Amino acid sequence: MFSYFNLKGDCVARSLLVLFLILLMPQLALAETFESLDMTGTQRGIYCVLIFLIAYGFVMTEEFTHLRKSKPVILAAGIIWAHTALLAHEKGVSTEVMHAAFEHDLKEYAELMLFLLVAMTYINSMSERNVFEALRSWLVRKQFGYRKLFLITGVITFFLSAVADNLTAALLVGAVVMAVGADNEKFVSIGFVNLVVAANAGGAFCPFGDITTLMVWQAEYAEFFDFFKLFIPSVVNYGIPAAVMYFAVPNEQPKGAEEEAVQLKPGALIICFMFLLTIATAVSFKQVLHLPPFMGMMVGLSVLMIFGYFLKTKFYVEGEAGFDIFNKVRHAEWDTLLFFFGVVFAVGGLGYIGYLELLSGAMYEGLGATTANILVGLISAIVDNIPVMFAVLNMGLDMDLYQWLLVTLTAGVGGSLLSVGSAAGVALMGQSNHKYTFFSHLKWTPAIAAGYAGSIFVHYLING
Repeated sequence: MFSYFNLKGDCVARSLLVLFLILLMPQLALAETFESLDMTGTQRGIYCVLIFLIAYGFVMTEEFTHLRKSKPVILAAGIIWAHTALLAHEKGVSTEVMHAAFEHDLKEYAELMLFLLVAMTYINSMSERNVFEALRSWLVRKQFGYRKLFLITGVITFFLSAVADNLTAALLVGAVVMAVGADNEKFVSIGFVNLVVAANAGGAFCPFGDITTLMVWQAEYAEFFDFFKLFIPSVVNYGIPAAVMYFAVPNEQPKGAEEEAVQLKPGALIICFMFLLTIATAVSFKQVLHLPPFMGMMVGLSVLMIFGYFLKTKFYVEGEAGFDIFNKVRHAEWDTLLFFFGVVFAVGGLGYIGYLELLSGAMYEGLGATTANILVGLISAIVDNIPVMFAVLNMGLDMDLYQWLLVTLTAGVGGSLLSVGSAAGVALMGQSNHKYTFFSHLKWTPAIAAGYAGSIFVHYLING
């Protein structure tokens, strides 16, 4: 039943990695700006857009084709920049100027990878120390009723996703739902919809809760504590559909689930504490010292490496020679790293051609900031919100704090409208044994849409 958690916690480890991807990214809004080629109407430019759309089509169907999402996006990035270079040559742009634009993307990705390697190492270490398995086991052994479990799992997921990413929160708590409700398809279906909405809503009000939230914070369009103004709108976004679904949950007591307590391995809690300190160090390097946050993460990595040395020696505990810090690095989620490489360079290339300026004019100048930002959330229900937000941040928009918080909210929670709109939904579909599907989620889309509209209205009342 828990096979996907028994493979050394790899699924949970992979999911947490995504949380910290954009913390590494340099401050997008403050980075050098380059004049675009303004060649969006050329044959090569249109060809680049088609290449990106085709590649992203493969990304969206990864669950069915089993083609790793990094492969088509990297290929698309290479093709796009090849044509971008030819377009720059046709326009007479100097090689130095074009290289400066390209190296800007390279600098972003280089810092991203360094930061992410540290995050992955910590998360893999926590997984290997049974941190996630122990939490899951404790929840299962409490044996709550279906309706009570519906509320508890939703609230836990909401707050857990504020400090972890939505995929991790959904997978971890989803294991509890599957454990106690495996013989009740209706409860699993509704419970998983509840988890998806809770995970996406919880990640919207904290800079560490969602990648798009982190991107806005890193770009310095909002300060760290500004995002907590979205707490009440996020609660409304989750609360409205949860209240509607609650009465459809079976009012029964599930059969007792057999589950043995999972013991933490030596050093587990210490590693968790060091991880929190490492995050605090990264934030401090950025906020106080004005240094890239990956440098603070590297300091945290050195501390973990030293602690790993003591775990391997008799000085700390017998029988822990298998804890190899470099083995944790080798198990990094390279598909995620390379996927972001493709996203950064593909979107960067399209932006240099001039498509981000074109899109900005069509959406934000043509429709207005409020309508455009609401539309961003609807787009996020179909297309991954990361490239969408990356594009928005690179448009050079002049919006106030209210609008930046609005687009942070909509991009974060818009993916709840469809099961394929967020990583949490896609992952839970794959782990539910066909109990939670696209259409079982679609049944509750009107209630989720009411929560989406309600959160935007409450944000306007509170922060407008």
